[in-house]
Amino acid sequence: VQLVESGGGLVQPGGSLRLSCTASGFNLGSYPIAWFRQAPGKEREGLSCIHGGNGGTFDEDSVRGRFAISRDNSKNKVFLQMNSLKPEDTAVYFCAVRETPFISCTSPSPSGAAGAILTRSYDSWGQGTQVTVSS
Repeated sequence: VQLVESGGGLVQPGGSLRLSCTASGFNLGSYPIAWFRQAPGKEREGLSCIHGGNGGTFDEDSVRGRFAISRDNSKNKVFLQMNSLKPEDTAVYFCAVRETPFISCTSPSPSGAAGAILTRSYDSWGQGTQVTVSS
């Protein structure tokens, strides 16, 4: 299992970027995939994910309406389209996979509320790509 992120870079506030996550060693379309980010001094946080198999997606409140995850099974890639970027979006962005096919990309949140994208639920990770939002 290998995941490689690409597409990061420097962008001005209000701009857009599309990140790519290329998978090898497994059929990406069958497995839950998520995007996370980690800013300096902060914990890694889940952003958007896509369920294994049916392709349904979920976005955390922090990015809903600005970020969107999608998948191209023919290329074994997952994408994260990021719009209306803000300086606080500056972070290293990672994709990750849950190594159980055809399950949800979310897990019960610690608070007992609706599902969340939890770091501990994901098994394999890419090396990350840096996104910097600055004028």
